[in-house]
Amino acid sequence: MTAALPELARRMRWVMLFLFLAFGGLVVRLWQLQVLRGDRYYDQTVDNVVHERLLPSIRGRILDRNNVPLADNRPAFNLYATPRAFSPSALGELRRLLGLSDEEVEKVRTRVEAGRKRAAGQPVLVLEDQPRERAARVEQERFRLPGLEVRHEPYRDYPQGAMAAHVLGYMSQMTAAEVERLEASGYRPDEQIGRYGLEAMWENYLRGKKGRERFAVDARGQRLDEATAAGLIKGDRIIEPVAGYSLVLTLDATLQKLAEKAVAIHPAAAVAVVEVKTGRVLALVSKPSFDPNVMTGHLTRAEEKFLNSDPRKPFIDKTLRATYPPGSTFKFVSTVAALEDGLAQEEEPVACTGSYERSGTTFRCTGSHGKLDLLAAIQRSCNIYFWTLAERVGIDRLAEVANQFGFGSRTGLGLNGDSPGRIPTRAWYEERTRFKIGYTINSATGQGDVDVTVMQVAMAYAALANGGTLFVPQLVDRVIKADGGTVIAYEPQVKQRLTTPPEVVDLWRRGMWKAVNEPGGTAFGHATSEIVPILGKTGTAQVKSRRQRKDEPEIKGWHPSTDHAWFAGWAPADEPEVAIVVLIEHGGSGGKVAGPVARTILEGWWTKVRAAPPAAGAAPASGGAP
Repeated sequence: MTAALPELARRMRWVMLFLFLAFGGLVVRLWQLQVLRGDRYYDQTVDNVVHERLLPSIRGRILDRNNVPLADNRPAFNLYATPRAFSPSALGELRRLLGLSDEEVEKVRTRVEAGRKRAAGQPVLVLEDQPRERAARVEQERFRLPGLEVRHEPYRDYPQGAMAAHVLGYMSQMTAAEVERLEASGYRPDEQIGRYGLEAMWENYLRGKKGRERFAVDARGQRLDEATAAGLIKGDRIIEPVAGYSLVLTLDATLQKLAEKAVAIHPAAAVAVVEVKTGRVLALVSKPSFDPNVMTGHLTRAEEKFLNSDPRKPFIDKTLRATYPPGSTFKFVSTVAALEDGLAQEEEPVACTGSYERSGTTFRCTGSHGKLDLLAAIQRSCNIYFWTLAERVGIDRLAEVANQFGFGSRTGLGLNGDSPGRIPTRAWYEERTRFKIGYTINSATGQGDVDVTVMQVAMAYAALANGGTLFVPQLVDRVIKADGGTVIAYEPQVKQRLTTPPEVVDLWRRGMWKAVNEPGGTAFGHATSEIVPILGKTGTAQVKSRRQRKDEPEIKGWHPSTDHAWFAGWAPADEPEVAIVVLIEHGGSGGKVAGPVARTILEGWWTKVRAAPPAAGAAPASGGAP
């Protein structure tokens, strides 16, 4: 018995040692977890419940020259879902609660799955700009919709509807490729981005700088109150966003509306109105158009299919990107080239029999005009007279003068494609085929392979009107901060100084006057005005014959085989202030169809824009009409 006591004591010592070592190990482990690694584990715990979201900045506005808002922001309700907590059953409940369409359900499902792959714990935008009734229902039923929340955020709005849509553009959600490219610059995958027009071109100025908010959520993804979250969030809970810069344009909203109304009866058209002494654009119309409010987050698949199937191509800017044969509006090029080279005289008569034969090809004039001089040829738009001049100067000289007036190169506006068009030369033809004199004849009257944009014609006629200064067209007058302070102010930019003698321009001007204001003129009675003196040149441009495809819808008043109707000119006649170009796509006769449109717009400019006092409370924008 006594011998067993020492053995028991020895064993107890080992047990105590084991307990001491075990307890010591626990203490060391606790010290390691709480002291050495405590901050890291705390941060991991906090990260599971503390979320961060970017606060949208207020996008800069786009204003006309009198501060009329063309693109603005309005409050909207957006629905966000946290993919980790938003289950298929929640989506079903949301569909039942809001009566979602199949298209909306598919949108929510697609965006949630995309968000789950990127960061399952971060909320993603699933439905934007929802009606107040829908937002209220979601708020009331949040306990049935885990992971779903309503946010009150600014949303892009176009208060003038479809007006100037191609100039302004629209916004839409980023593609996967854009997300990969722009996420490092602060863009979120569910964010909208400028997609067209100024919205895209000036994205970096308009978007501003986002803020940041940190908040805590429970296991269901529901936000905790601020008092509960206060102990979990370190540092600033909110960093306020910085508003984007706004753009003040040279456009005049009143004139823009007048111009769009003037072409409303035509299925497809383009209009450009510019100040001749500055190159500032006052109105720019491309029809058919689209409503940027619909394009910005509300375009259905059916609407998108309809727009994309329209043969008139509503997404193509007809003032800058689309190119057309200019027809007789191009005849000033032949006139300038021949007069500058001493190969023509004002009084020189040329006989027009109605046809012109060269190299076995018969070219038809618009009529049999008999003998006429240069002024009468401009007045009546006699093709044979200008074909005669073109043969004397040659196609390369025609191309040289055309290039001087800006044809064959981009205008420099840089918007929506800004196509350079095409001015063919002898070498251009010889690279593709054998050169023929018929190519020169076609080029003389803006046909054949000559292609120009409406904006190029407008800037060329502005240069004729102002004495020889070819401007880069200007749309943005200045960039301003949210408080109205100017960040950047833009001055007119000269592209080229022309050397055309004043007497040559004056002869062309007198011919334009006769074309509009004297009997026999191609625009007489159509563009003639008793309100403001107008002069101009008409054009009826033939198109390469094309039959309407079977899958193309029939459009009344528009057929792809019908001529284009042009009018180019300026007003007032003797002291020009604005140049105008009107194109009625597949509209027919330039004088009869485009002339009245130009007259309506210029009379509206004279009576409602030029004569109008500045808008009440509007800060004056440089470059306004005198």
